[in-house]
Amino acid sequence: MDYNKEIHIRTAFMRVAMYYNNKDIRLEEVPRPEIGKGEMLMKVESSGICGTDLLEWYRIHKAPLVLGHEVAGVIEDIGEGVEGFKKGERIAVSHHVPCGECKFCKAGHESVCDMLRTTKFYPGGFAEYIRIPEANIEKGGVYKLPNGLSFDEATFIEPLACVVRGQRIAGMKKSKSVLVIGSGISGLLHIKLARASGASRIFATDILENRLLAAKAFGADGAGRTNTGGPADLVIICAGADGAIEEGIRSVERGGTVLFFAAAGKDSKIPVPANDIFWRNEVTITSSYAASPKEHLDALNLIVDNKVSVGDMITHRLKLEDTVKGFKLVSEGKEALKVIIRPWG
Repeated sequence: MDYNKEIHIRTAFMRVAMYYNNKDIRLEEVPRPEIGKGEMLMKVESSGICGTDLLEWYRIHKAPLVLGHEVAGVIEDIGEGVEGFKKGERIAVSHHVPCGECKFCKAGHESVCDMLRTTKFYPGGFAEYIRIPEANIEKGGVYKLPNGLSFDEATFIEPLACVVRGQRIAGMKKSKSVLVIGSGISGLLHIKLARASGASRIFATDILENRLLAAKAFGADGAGRTNTGGPADLVIICAGADGAIEEGIRSVERGGTVLFFAAAGKDSKIPVPANDIFWRNEVTITSSYAASPKEHLDALNLIVDNKVSVGDMITHRLKLEDTVKGFKLVSEGKEALKVIIRPWG
């Protein structure tokens, strides 16, 4: 075989971690994405495993597919007509972007925008390369990284942006007391942001001892398997178990707010005595999903300015072929906080 032709054939493919179910993630070769006008190709350097990646009931009907949406890397190629970027630049990318023009966007509900729910980079972050579509570039979903920020740290931009959005929607303000139900990575980010925002008191719960220790290390005043910190002005539910949700709702202070941040079980229905919780107490129940480009930029600045440190949350860095091990670590939660997949080792 002609040597140059052989090299061309090899580089026309890439490795991905193909998801079939939570325990079946295979290292496979697929064609490397080709880019068109207005698009870019990114070499993925780091990709974080998110708790939502493990929602098997939500993912399984779409399998096989490549997951991963917390990504950072380098621009490998640029399509015709793309301005403001150049090859070799270090970037992070939003998986989805809103249009900025519909009634939802104009009302500040960008994350329910139709464009946000239909746009995505391809094929997913657990791959050696991704194609960034024109919409993501035009609508501000690509973020240049300063030299002092590592690729691993940059994978936190997306999850922290979601936390920024959640606390904004929930009306987080200085001097409020906060209860975080569930101290996985999203709960820990909520603790860090609430502390940076001047919360008067933060209490955290979880069923795992290592997460309770992490919660206290990252800013909680107290932590336990159940809430012993009393009612809170803001309750943030970062666990999907029915019991955790019910405890969160019962723990809100009069005039307070409950933020539903984590997804619940597929058919979860929580019976709550309406009169005991809501009548006369003026409790607000709200939710948040994803984040806008502005919130991604806010998150990036929080990390760069070290107002919310993230490097200390990384416990594991794994190769692409070890993605299934990463899922297991995140699912069990006993050893891992944040697991980063590095496609290039």
